[in-house]
Amino acid sequence: MKNTLLTLVSIPLLLLSSCSIGQEGTTKTNLPAVAFAEKIQEIPAAPIVDVRTPEEFQGGHIQNAVNVNWNGSDFATRIATFDKSQPIFVYCLSGGRSASAVAKMKADGFKEVYELTGGMMAWRSAKMPETKDASVAKAGMTMAQFNALLESDKIVLIDFYATWCGPCKRMKPFLDEMAVEMKNRLEIIRIDTDLNPELAAQLKVEGLPTLLLYQNGKLVWNHLGYIEKVDLVKQIEAVK
Repeated sequence: MKNTLLTLVSIPLLLLSSCSIGQEGTTKTNLPAVAFAEKIQEIPAAPIVDVRTPEEFQGGHIQNAVNVNWNGSDFATRIATFDKSQPIFVYCLSGGRSASAVAKMKADGFKEVYELTGGMMAWRSAKMPETKDASVAKAGMTMAQFNALLESDKIVLIDFYATWCGPCKRMKPFLDEMAVEMKNRLEIIRIDTDLNPELAAQLKVEGLPTLLLYQNGKLVWNHLGYIEKVDLVKQIEAVK
């Protein structure tokens, strides 16, 4: 009887021990900017893959990164040239494309893929270093120009978007409708994040779409991600 009790007690303890070991051995592969940079330093030989478009890549990228466009027809062919048994780093602008790329890579057998949470937007927001093509001129709206847009007697809605962003595309039609329907009270300004990376970083835009609502030059509301028209209208109407 004593041996039976000892056996019964030992089984749950063994299970708990096994669970503990598994949790401690789990490697976190979705990393915020600083941790992503530290992991790159830990594994300097690991390739860094930027899955954005070539135009985005030229505008600024992590040092030593190679550009393999997720939306390119040759993505599968090019990504297959990397060693699937070795660590690899992946990122995009805000995390959407890199998440899809990482899922594809893991399904294809990549064993250790580290993804930058929030992409280059989070990287820039954390003021991490990036490399730019010397031929690319510093472009985009300045903070002074942005602040000038807020000097209005109307409520100003800023929409940070990108041409490749699905939720941004879905919102554009009703934003255009609202610009007409609420023209006496509301001014809507859409800003292409890819063309204004420094401004987006200064305003801590870390995902798309990002909506910023201003009244008398002051931020009164902000929203990250898709939102239905009815909910957005309610939010604007709540501003007195």
